[in-house]
Amino acid sequence: MLFRRGLLADMALEFAYFSGAARIFEARTGGAGIILKFEHVRPRCGEPFQPLRSQDITPEFLDGAITALKRWNFDILSIDDVVERAQQAAIARRFVCLTFDGGHRDFMAFAYPVLSHHRVPFALYIPTGFVDGIGRAWWLALEQVIARNHRIGLVMNRTERHFFAASLAEKYQLYDILHAWMMTLSPPDLAAAIGDLCGRYGVDLAAVSRNIAMSWEDLTKLARDPQATIGSATVNSPNLAHMKGTSALREMTMGRTVLETALGGPCRHFAYPFGGEGSFGPREMLLAREAGFVAAVSTKPGVIRADGQSDPMALPRIAWDGRRSLRALRVVLSGITARREKRREVEPAVNYG
Repeated sequence: MLFRRGLLADMALEFAYFSGAARIFEARTGGAGIILKFEHVRPRCGEPFQPLRSQDITPEFLDGAITALKRWNFDILSIDDVVERAQQAAIARRFVCLTFDGGHRDFMAFAYPVLSHHRVPFALYIPTGFVDGIGRAWWLALEQVIARNHRIGLVMNRTERHFFAASLAEKYQLYDILHAWMMTLSPPDLAAAIGDLCGRYGVDLAAVSRNIAMSWEDLTKLARDPQATIGSATVNSPNLAHMKGTSALREMTMGRTVLETALGGPCRHFAYPFGGEGSFGPREMLLAREAGFVAAVSTKPGVIRADGQSDPMALPRIAWDGRRSLRALRVVLSGITARREKRREVEPAVNYG
């Protein structure tokens, strides 16, 4: 079912490109511009089970995308410039802002050389606990548990549950189910759940999490680059909506303080961890402002409004699906897909109790 939905979506994007519909409606749907969200930039992996494949792009795609953005006459702006544009009426040329989440080690090896070659601005949002080696990448541990086992048992909502996942399709479905459930848990409950799974199936969570993030030396180098903006994504990248207000504020302020202390400059920008429906709301927006940030980005799909009324504490971003083509990117930049994606964002979650 998920494969069919993805295939239909890709066909719709191709139709919108070749029919010219995207360009026709762009003036009405495109707003002032779009913030794009990327995560991993690295060569393709040949493993058959890649539940997070959509988060990967290749260095060649990034290079081609930036070249295309210039050819399509988009302004490529820093996040500071986006905040300024978001609060004024749109000018003639639309813009794109390139942002990268996670602070992954592969950024320095594969993304930074491309960005430096093109001399374009970009923003990174860093969960500092991973740079310090104390973060726990539970989503990667979950991937390893499912990849290695055909039968999986765990306690869900105080009930022992068992799942069979022998085929590739069953593994993808199970990953979606367990990932969605874990996203609803408070940080202590999430730690217990992933600890239980890793203990049962011999996955070393600390080892999985080790060395996935760039180093402080890498970040110090980036901080000297005038094209780079380094923002915070808390310390441990928790789902803030499932934390008490005081704890959520502490995560925000600590992440900001650690970056400012280590890099010797202000940290003005924030990214809500996960950033979609159910991971932040009005309370988190107020907390981000209280923590001293001037702007915060989400992963709620949308465009920056042309009337200057976009809320700087809830800037929408298009999370780019790395399985798609440059033609699909041109359609996405028209804004016609943002409304459909926003409707999908607010669909009710399945209760896995």
